[in-house]
Amino acid sequence: MRFMSHRNRLPLLPPSEPVRRVEAGPWAIELLPGAAYETRYVATQSAIGFAFDSQRGLHAIGSDRIQPFDAVPNSLAFVPTGCDVLSESPKGGEYLRVIRTDGIALEGNRPFNNQIDQQATALALRIRSALLRASVDDDWEAWALALAERAQANQALPAPFQGAITGSRMRLLDEFIDAGLDGPLVVPAMAQLLGLSEGYFMRAFKNTTGMSPHSYLIDRRLAKARALMRDSAATLTEIAHICGFNSHAHMATVFKQRLGVSPAQLRSRFS
Repeated sequence: MRFMSHRNRLPLLPPSEPVRRVEAGPWAIELLPGAAYETRYVATQSAIGFAFDSQRGLHAIGSDRIQPFDAVPNSLAFVPTGCDVLSESPKGGEYLRVIRTDGIALEGNRPFNNQIDQQATALALRIRSALLRASVDDDWEAWALALAERAQANQALPAPFQGAITGSRMRLLDEFIDAGLDGPLVVPAMAQLLGLSEGYFMRAFKNTTGMSPHSYLIDRRLAKARALMRDSAATLTEIAHICGFNSHAHMATVFKQRLGVSPAQLRSRFS
């Protein structure tokens, strides 16, 4: 097994977060940071994807029709061998990609995205934590195989029902959250923004994303903190307050719980 980390450096730009990659047996596992991208290719091998963040852009997957897409957070995706892929996003989002590299195609010929699968979410979070820790001793092959099984299980499922939280509403909600991360954001304010009752909003949000609004808010705070750690010279205490954590200690606790690493450890890897 090989563990690899790639950095792309451009003059006069802040250092990008590295792509973290593990090769284990017949699998390649990559954690792609949230960044603008534009790609077009024909898939030579099956790929499983998992979007940790909301992500928006244009795509044409297995089709010549380019159309807008909205990837909901914590959603599973699958691209079969031979599928023609065009995808671009001005901001991107953190994304896990698992590829079978030995030429054996994974079962299924239907590309899909935005599938909410609780078992896949648990696996993806575990894999991300191990990649961020730069650990080489975990059971990567078992995790990759288990995630492939979740992708195969989702092949026969219909397109997900988005309920009241449509792509445009998620975009509005993200803008509202990002603008107020340094303050006390609460569920009633989010529901009011979308013109929904609090109870209906919480049910619809869980149906759409597989997580609670509170858990999603924590993820947005973490994402902003990681971006500031990478792109600014602010201290960790300053970043904690900017992102709405009660203190540096509170932020550190959430980092360890959600990501498996401390803010100091993660920031040191951007240097």
